[in-house]
Order: sequence, then C-alpha cells, then structure tokens
Amino acid sequence: MHVIATAGHVDHGKSTLVRALTGIEPDRWAEERRRGMTIDLGYAWTTLASGAEVAFVDVPGHQRFIGNMLAGLGPAPAVLLVVAADEGWRPQSAEHLAAVDALGISRGLVVVTRSDLADPRPALAEALAHVGRTSLAGSAALAVSARTGQGIEALRVALDDLVASLPAPDRTGRTRLWVDRSFSVRGSGTVVTGTLGAGTIRLGDELVVHRTTGASQSVTVRGLQSLGRTRDEVPAVARVAVNLRGVGVDEVTRGDALLAPRAWHVTTTLDARLVGAGGDEHDPVDSDPLPSHVMVHLGTLAVEARVRPLGPGAVRLALPASLPVVGGDRILLRDPGSRHVVGAVVVDADPPVLDRRGSAARRAEVVRGLDGAPDLAREVARRGWMTPADAVSLGIPVPPGERPAATVTRRGAWLVDDGAWLAAANRLHAAVQRRADAAPIDPVLALEAARAAAGAPDRALVADLAVAAGLEVRDGRVGLPGRAAVLASGPEAALGRIEERLRRSPFTAPEQHELDAAGLGPRELAAAEGNGRILRLPGDVVLLPNAPALAMRQLAALPQPFTTSDARKALDSTRRIVIPLLEHLDRRGWTRRLDGSHREVAR
Repeated sequence: MHVIATAGHVDHGKSTLVRALTGIEPDRWAEERRRGMTIDLGYAWTTLASGAEVAFVDVPGHQRFIGNMLAGLGPAPAVLLVVAADEGWRPQSAEHLAAVDALGISRGLVVVTRSDLADPRPALAEALAHVGRTSLAGSAALAVSARTGQGIEALRVALDDLVASLPAPDRTGRTRLWVDRSFSVRGSGTVVTGTLGAGTIRLGDELVVHRTTGASQSVTVRGLQSLGRTRDEVPAVARVAVNLRGVGVDEVTRGDALLAPRAWHVTTTLDARLVGAGGDEHDPVDSDPLPSHVMVHLGTLAVEARVRPLGPGAVRLALPASLPVVGGDRILLRDPGSRHVVGAVVVDADPPVLDRRGSAARRAEVVRGLDGAPDLAREVARRGWMTPADAVSLGIPVPPGERPAATVTRRGAWLVDDGAWLAAANRLHAAVQRRADAAPIDPVLALEAARAAAGAPDRALVADLAVAAGLEVRDGRVGLPGRAAVLASGPEAALGRIEERLRRSPFTAPEQHELDAAGLGPRELAAAEGNGRILRLPGDVVLLPNAPALAMRQLAALPQPFTTSDARKALDSTRRIVIPLLEHLDRRGWTRRLDGSHREVAR
C-alpha cells in the first residue's frame, strides 16, 4: 500500500478529486458535507491499474484548520498539491506548499482541478513556478476535471508512476504509529488509526501507547483493519486501524504514538538543524528569527516547545514532556502568531549539557554539520560507551560482530569507543599506582573502586580494562603486576610475619621498635586496619581483629568478678596490652567495670 496526502487552498476541489479517484466520500462529518468544506482529516482508497493500492489522507484547506492539515500531511510520504484552474494560486496554496517543503516531502504531483471552468495552463504555470523552489521541484503536473472526468485516467497513470518511485518501506523496523483518530466500536472497544511508516503490526502484538503528556501504557493488539479489510498483520507503508485492549477511548488521542515496547528513546530536549527552501541549509540572514516558543509538528504530534538559539541555523528545543523523537526526524516549527513555518531536521535527541561559556556556539557548529543520519561511531565516541539497546532506541543501527564500527569495539554488553577505552585504562593504572604509593601495605583496589576510578559504566568491564592497563586482577582486587614479589621483603612481608605470630600467641603484640624496624609506620598500619587485617588499640597496641573475641573466651571462664591481674595471667600477656584491651571490651559492652580494680563479663 502507498499513502498520499492532499494539500491546497480551501475549496479547490481536493475532496472532490479524491472522491472521483476512489468512489469514497472522504468528508466524514455531516457538518463538512453541509458546509462543503473539509474540517478534519478524511480517508479513502483505491487500486491502480498496476495493482498498487493507494490510500489518500484528505486534509482541510482552511487556515483555521492548519493543525489538522499538518496532522494529515506529517506522516505522509507523498502529496497531491491541488490548485483550482478558475482561482489559481491562493494564500493557502502557498501555506500548504511551505509546510510540504518544511517537512521535506519530495515526492508528489501538481494537479490543477476544475479545468472545465477555466483554461488550466496559467494555473499550471504559476503552480510549477512556486513548486520549483521547494522540495517538490521536478514533480509532474497535469490538469483534470473531477466533474467531467477529463484527465482522471491520466492522473491514475501518473499516480502509478509516483508510487513506483517511492522508496521501499522498512517493514522490519521499529513500530511508531502516530495516532490521528481514536474512537470506540461497540463490542470491540478502543480503535486508533494512523499512517504506519515503518515496521509491521501483527495481531496479538504487545505495544505501548505513549501520550503527549509523556505517560505510557502497555496495550495489546486485538484486531487490525486496513482499507476496510480485516488483517492478521499490516506492514508499512499503510493506513491502519488498530483495535486495542488495555486502554480506554478517552485515554488515547491524536498526537499520541503507538510504539514497539522498549525500542524508542524518549526525550525532552533535542538539537535540530534548520533547513530552508528545497531542503537547503537554513540561511539565518534571509529569514525571520524564531520566537521563544513555537509549535513543533511531527507526524500527528503538535506540542509547544521552548526555543534556545544555538547559533545560525541551529536550535535546541525543550519539549513539554518526554516524547519518542529520534535523530533524522523531520519536524516543522510553526509560529502560531505569524503562521510562519520553518523546517528542521532532528540531529540529536540526546544532546549534551551546555553549561560552559561559549558551549552553545560550539554546539551550533556541530549541529550544522550533522544531517540527522545515525552514526554509531560518532554517538559512541561522544558518550564513551553505550549499550546496543540504547543505540537502537536512538535510531542507530548496530551491525553484528566484534567491531560494529571503525572506532567501536563490542565488549560484553557494551559498545565502547577505542579512545575512551584507552583513556579509562590509563585512569585505572594511575589510580592503582596512587593507591600503591599511599598504602603500600594494601596497594590494590576493589572492583567497584576500580570501576569508579576508570569511569567505566559497569564493573564487568574492569577485568578487561585491567589487562589493557597492564594490571592484575586477583581475588576481586586490582593491583600492580608482580605485587607479591615486589613486596616480599617490604612492609607486606613484615605484616605477614606479625600476623603469623599473633595467630600463635594472640596477645603478644609487637613493641613499637619492632614496628619501626619492619617499616610499619602510621600510614602502613592505617592501611592494614582499613583492610581489616589488624586491630589497633591505644598505646600502639596491634592485635588481630579476632583478639577481643578470643579474650572473651578466657575471661568468661574466670571467677566473676575478676581483676586486671587475673586477666593478664589468663591471657598470658602484659599490662601494656591487657589494659587497652579491657577498655576496648568495656566500650563494646562485653565487660562491665565495677570499681577501680574489678570487672565482670556482661551476661
């Protein structure tokens, strides 16, 4: 199927032309038929001689319904620009063409209607002159009369040629259906319609309704129709009606999106490059500056956004809620006051923070150089690392293999920029070296500390980063290579000997001169204590961490209460060690001091 929207001035015969081509009345409302004027979107379809099916989205031409017109035009890949022979080029002709150009729609036909009422040649010439300066330049043009049928068959042939030139749709892509209608069918429930531009919707699919408020809700596809026929699946491009389970008809409206779950990045901030006539880069000298607030149109979505000019031809837009917008989306910026429209290409839906002097101007240079096409190497380089799922949600395809891009390596669950990897390895090595210099008794980093020092997003990357940095990972810790050999005769070896002695005699703490001779000064002892290898008590008493528990076993066996002398004999130690140890036990509440010379074990 192919989808084509109409465009043109009010009362130039758009709906009449669609009716002549399809035999279907596109004006759905009695008010439209009574007034002879399209107010909302209309829909009709036909089959061409080639067998191609074409669905038409008929848009209103009156300036009061510009929002409805853009909702119909936005998702359409092609357009019929309609001009009446007896009236010629009119204000809404220009306004609709400006919207077509701003949206970058480059496939279409120029159709002069009512050729039975006036010579169509002046209108054709004038229309082509206007069209030649826009994205529709080079489009075929012809004159018809829907009343007499003159030129209708030629138009059907031209439509066949037009749809044959349209690019092949991406039917395996991510689903994003911009909703243009929501209604309820008795016995079926909520139905939404829209133009499916990519992907395929199937019966039973789990999808997400993402609202213009930023809220989302899971739904199930319980029924599908396209061109009036029930379907099990509908591939892009297509007009489709989707019967949804899990959402009320008043909970989904025009501008909401039906999305594949967990497949779309949502954003409140985006950077866009402005484009001018014919899709050329916007020339800020020849254009009016944008107001501080504009209406942003994408698909059927229309929301007000705050504009931050970055520099000539580049803007940052702040959206009112998180919305599924990605790089490459063509958007239209409209000033509601002047009705001035400007086209723009979203080049970054996850832009960097601008918090330094001059950062906006520098960002403008980057934005002007981007075309919105997703580039894996560029996006990974900017972030350093990202998951494949995050890349896909931003519209960035991820090729298979260990090297999905020239400067990107797949490392576990992450895509990592080569430069970022080298910088992280250098940071990790520097951090371990600083640790070794500051704490020679324990010159290693735990995995989480190593991850933080490297700036890596995941602890699972630390082992490979350590290898890249020339470090060793042992027992969940990262250290310099050859650590055991380097420290065999240093503080580590001395601490090991003291630990071994305390394991044999738990209360024979080393004297200060022994610690000094072993090179165990305050820094080394603090590192050993922080690592849980020793317990330090006042008076430079060094014991093993389990010494208090071992002491309690001996003290509990004494007649209660007991004296300091009793404790010294039971522990086979000295007053220098026993007194600070008993005071430590008092503080922990394991023993209780009764008077100046007696204590008891707390029961």
